[in-house]
Amino acid sequence: MSAPHLRRVAVLVSEGAKPLDVGIPAQVFTTRASMPYEVRVCGAAPGPVTGGDGLSYHVAQGLEALEWADTVFVPGYRFPDREDPPRAVVEALLAAHHRGARLAAISTGAFTLAATGLLDGRRATTHWHYTKALAAKHPSVRVDENVLFVDEGGVLTSAGAASGIDLCLHILRGDLGVAASNHAARRLVAAPYRSGGQAQYVPRSVPEQLGERFAATREWALRRLGEPLTLGTLAGHAAVSPRTFSRRFVEDTGYTPMQWVMRARIDAARELLERSQLGVEQIAADVGLGTGANLRLHFQRILGTTPSEYRRTFARGE
Repeated sequence: MSAPHLRRVAVLVSEGAKPLDVGIPAQVFTTRASMPYEVRVCGAAPGPVTGGDGLSYHVAQGLEALEWADTVFVPGYRFPDREDPPRAVVEALLAAHHRGARLAAISTGAFTLAATGLLDGRRATTHWHYTKALAAKHPSVRVDENVLFVDEGGVLTSAGAASGIDLCLHILRGDLGVAASNHAARRLVAAPYRSGGQAQYVPRSVPEQLGERFAATREWALRRLGEPLTLGTLAGHAAVSPRTFSRRFVEDTGYTPMQWVMRARIDAARELLERSQLGVEQIAADVGLGTGANLRLHFQRILGTTPSEYRRTFARGE
């Protein structure tokens, strides 16, 4: 039996590169049995690269790695608004995009993508501290400062370092399905799904203790998706009023409580479609959607496909 095709990921390290931004895609897409990827860390040229925050890198490959890659990550770097990326980097990214590679920026890596012109006329985001600078430097880019990540198809951007995990899990979900994404999230001890539309910045006047209580309620709900879950039930578990629960839940997740429950149920259904032979009616009952017709309705509305088509795409082969 032939070895599975490995998807190729390049992480492009720039001068001043932020260590978390470099490490997140390298770790998320690391080669292992559950992750059919090969990762190469590269720079404008092989050799040492001065990083940010007291770290430096020694990369084995130069821009030829972008000719090899299916996906290219551009991590954030210090002082992105002060100077443009090297012309050779811009040309290599354009060449990779034109042959079909996916380009994904983490944090201030969006400045490098913007320098290619590929973000002109598109939505994009970056770290909240730099959104105004990005808009000023590249006025043709539709900068959205209120989101964690933006997927524009062949080009994707994300906010600060932690949202790079959200972006990577979003990409992984599209490549391999929700079971693989959830497995990677558990390995990283990360939230399995945060809305790309979630606000970047929550004022610190919000009590941390309440945030922990809401996280516990979400975990509690995930274990009970097959049971009736109402706003009152969830607010009661968190020991706050439904009004307070609704407002804070949107701040925490980017969704209303009932939108989040529906997406959690659809994600649970996706995992069962991928990993089991259960019929649609049984899956619908197991995840709290009642009937196969109801599951099909919400599956189509949220994912734009049917459960049967999804199973054909992502079900594990024997």
